[in-house]
Amino acid sequence: ELIPEWLGFIKGIVDSEDLPLNISRETLQQNKILKVVRKHIVKKAIELFNEIAENKEDYDKFYESFSKNLKYGIHDQDGNNKEKIAELLRYHTTTSGSEMTSLKDYITRMKEGQEDIYFICGESKKAVESSPFLETLKKKGLEVILMTDPIDEYAMQQLKEFDGKKFRNITKEGLETATTDEEKAKAEELAQQTENLCKVIKDTLGDAVEKVVTSQRIVDSPCCIVTGEYGWTAYMERIMKAQALRNTSMGGSFMVSKKTFEINPEHPIIDALRKSADKDPNDKTVKDLVWLLWETSLLTSGFVLEEPTAFASRIHRMVKLGLSITDDGNDTALDDDDMPELEDDTGLDGGNMEELD
Repeated sequence: ELIPEWLGFIKGIVDSEDLPLNISRETLQQNKILKVVRKHIVKKAIELFNEIAENKEDYDKFYESFSKNLKYGIHDQDGNNKEKIAELLRYHTTTSGSEMTSLKDYITRMKEGQEDIYFICGESKKAVESSPFLETLKKKGLEVILMTDPIDEYAMQQLKEFDGKKFRNITKEGLETATTDEEKAKAEELAQQTENLCKVIKDTLGDAVEKVVTSQRIVDSPCCIVTGEYGWTAYMERIMKAQALRNTSMGGSFMVSKKTFEINPEHPIIDALRKSADKDPNDKTVKDLVWLLWETSLLTSGFVLEEPTAFASRIHRMVKLGLSITDDGNDTALDDDDMPELEDDTGLDGGNMEELD
């Protein structure tokens, strides 16, 4: 009771003249003086950490060893010390390169008009750097914090804002990147153009998806999958599914968020699919391509495929199509015996070419 779990790596001696000694240990643990001592220990520890942070080289070594403890402190602490601990956190960002930056430094580099602190969680720095969710933000020059530690997901559930700026997970719905009137008008126009395609995709995927909308967060990718604002992210879902003692009796947690399928109306794949869907919404090829796009988006957005064999079958059909192989395994390309004979050239005498002078 004397020290919180996240400070379990600290050892020391506490000198107090106010603790009564003529009572049992169980009673002593409930003494109000111990609560005061606990607060002072936490306060003193944070002050010591800030002193270490003044020397970058020393703090890098400290942070490498005890960063998880600090993040657990965010998750474990009640309100008072969260922001003080948050000042000690360091993260890679889309613009910091190999160096790590503090949340305070991030705020000083925020673009004019930027109201939120953008962040994304994933398994590794390489994985999140190539995420499709970053495309529009990178294009606009907005910096995004890259979180690659599983405990970051837990910490960010408790840390809602820092220095008056709210945190915004870019893998969740509600991200608005269209800021000017021109961008908003264009987004609305594109949404109207793909309204029929969105309906076809929703009808094809059924209960697998909550809704289908046009996206403002992707540029080079044809589509992506985002989760609800208050549910688990794709990475958090994977963390929870990996728990050895998780309860599976309820058939899934109520925190598993409904998925929203966002399509990029300016991508050539989506544009071609829209034209095909407008001609025949019941076309089998259109439905097959919709499922293929959905499953590839699950992978690129950080989810796990529930039916990998069905995905593999669709890929194999695409490979067969590319190699001109029919279902019976024969190559549909013409053999030499099937090639039509060349017509005789009337300009040739007896099949011999004229001699050139």
